[in-house]
Parts: sequence; C-alpha cells; structure tokens
Amino acid sequence: MFLDFFYRLRARGVPVTTHTWLALVEALAKGLHQDTLDGFYQVARCILIQSEAHYDDFDRVFAESFRGVAADARDLLSQIEEWLRDPKLLEHLDPELRAQLKAMDLEELRRELLDRLEKQKERHDGGNRWVGTGGTSPFGTGGAHPTGIRVGGGGSRSALAVADARRFREFRRDLVLDTRQIAAALRRLRRLTRDDGKLVLDLDDTIDATARNGGDIEVILNPERHADVRLLLLLDVGGSMDPHAQLVSRLFSAAHQGGGFKELRSYYFHNCVYQRVFEDAAFNKPVSTPELLKTLDAKWTVVLVGDAYMHPGELTMSSGDWWESARGPSGLTWLARLADRFPRSAWLNPEPPTLWRSGTIAEIARVFPMFQLTLGGLDDMVKHLRRPALSSERRNLVATLARGGR
Repeated sequence: MFLDFFYRLRARGVPVTTHTWLALVEALAKGLHQDTLDGFYQVARCILIQSEAHYDDFDRVFAESFRGVAADARDLLSQIEEWLRDPKLLEHLDPELRAQLKAMDLEELRRELLDRLEKQKERHDGGNRWVGTGGTSPFGTGGAHPTGIRVGGGGSRSALAVADARRFREFRRDLVLDTRQIAAALRRLRRLTRDDGKLVLDLDDTIDATARNGGDIEVILNPERHADVRLLLLLDVGGSMDPHAQLVSRLFSAAHQGGGFKELRSYYFHNCVYQRVFEDAAFNKPVSTPELLKTLDAKWTVVLVGDAYMHPGELTMSSGDWWESARGPSGLTWLARLADRFPRSAWLNPEPPTLWRSGTIAEIARVFPMFQLTLGGLDDMVKHLRRPALSSERRNLVATLARGGR
C-alpha cells in the first residue's frame, strides 16, 4: 500500500525522492504517527511535501490510496455540513445557566463526538446533545458550551478544538505570491561566477578530492563565488494597476531584500515606457530612457511589471506620452527598443491570460514574452530568462518596431 502511495505521488507530479521516502519509513518505525491514519497523514505530508503548491495533489493521492479507510469519513463530512447549514440563532443564556454546563477535556470530547456521529441520523437545532446548531451541545456551530468542538463555520470562538481545521487549503501554482515565495523564485534567476577574489574552502570539491585519495584529506580552495546577474525592474504605476499595488509591492520588496543580484535598478512608468522613466512613483525624478539603453549593456536582465492596459493611442501614437508636449517615438517603439537591446527580458502581468488576446495587451505580448504574476508564471519566467529562446519571427518584429515601423 505504501509503495503504491509513493508511486502515485510521483505520477501526480509531486517531487518525492527516495531520501524523503526513507525518512518517512524511519519516522513510522519510531511511531511518530501514533498508530492513527490522521497521524500518518500529518507525518507523511510534513516529510514528503516541500512546497505548499503540492498540498492539494498530496491530499488527492492520499484520499485515493486510503479510500477504504477514509471514504466513510468523507461521506459523513458532507452530511454534517448539510446538517449545519443555516444555523438557528442562539438563545440568550444567563451566566448562572452557562456555569452549569459541563466542561470536558479534549480526549473526552473526541470520544463523545465519535460516539454521537455513529448514532446521529438527522439535523438538530438548539439541543444539548447532538451535533447541531445553537443550543448547549458541545458539538456543532453557534452553541453556548464553554468548551466543545466546533464543526463548521461561525460560533462564539469558545470551542476547545475545531474539526477539520486545515490551514493550507487550495494552494496551487496559480495563486498570487507572498514575499517569501517571490524571493525564492527570483533567487533562481541568479548566476554565481568565480573571479580572482579571495580564496575560500570549496567543500564539495574537497569531499570529492578526499574520496578520490582514498580518505587522505585534500583541501581545495577556490575563488569566492559572486552573483553575476544585473536586474532592471520597470514598474507600471498607472491607475489601472491600483488593484494590484499590494502584489507589486511584494515583488519590489522581495527583489530588493532577497534577490541577491549583483546590481538591481528599479524605475517607474505610467502605462507604457516612453523617453523617460522615473526613480520615484511620484514622477519627480526622471531618467532618460535613451541614456539607459546606452549605459546598460545587453547582459542586463529586464523585467517589466504591468497590466498592459491603456488607450490604444498611448501605445501606438507618436503623441502618446502625456508627460511630453513634443512628439516622439510611440510607446510601442520604446518597448521594442528595450526588447531589442536586452534579449533577456520579459513582462509580468497580474491579469489572467484570458485577457491577453486582444487590445494593447496582445500588442505588447508580441514584443515581450508575457507571464502571469503568480507562482507558476514567475517560475516559467525565470526559466525563460535563464535561457531565452526567441523565435526569428519575434526578433524580426522587434527589430522592425524598434526602427519605428509596424
């Protein structure tokens, strides 16, 4: 059964290794699961799953592998949820009556709950025994018992425990990111290189050399490794980005605090990049875009963040830049010049891909490879930037647009 569980996890795409599987076997041998299915679930998930993104896959495989054990519980859960729907309002209890209610410890509550679930056949409201709503029963939701086990939502927060409490529900690759996840993804963008700097102990090479020498220690010193990626971050702060401000703020924070880049520059723009970008979101400190193109070499990695929403004229007309009274290249031309100058470039879009098929988003997606600002999208962007593979069609299009053509 356990080997089948292991292979099902792998088939589902969960990266379970032999090492972690042996660690689970060792944990079971030591009795850490306390001889219960729930204990085994907790121990197995803790050891085998390294990322919240795989929690749901693990749960599905677990349910399939132990169907005979867990099926009754799943059916019962749906039935209980039906019983607890639309709870009746709790009647007022005076302090004296509340004090008369018996308070049980957690183990006694668990035994009583299992016993009553075996016997209960229907919904109950306002009682003092069965799993229900309101009343003084220690089980259910919205009741007045001083301890009890809350089943379902709501309640007075006096429950000693909550049945079916799951902290990590529906974690998936398409969920928006927190700062820690962003920082971890951006670190994968780094390239570590050695120069002629200070020599440091290379532990891996030392172990390899010592093993080749039959145990005679050979210390290997190599130049210290340094981050070699320079990142240019361009952020859209137009009005349509207001709903995504918190998410972009997390990205900005993670890039500056945990990215570990050799050099990081960040600038702001409104809807589209024109002949100026800005060091601050208030647009008080302009920086010349042609100067950036001239001073930064092609090895820089460029990431633009925005929803790519704007009036079509802002993207295609020579007067689209409302910061400048004089006519100049269109926004699309400036974007193409960036893409042409920096082959390692991409666009992160907080909007779902279903909205990318038309309008200005589709136009910009012709210039930059576009990825959604989610865990999966950020991973895909990092893979692309590490080994950019642009089609000849896209390269020709970018070169034409950079010259001001269409």
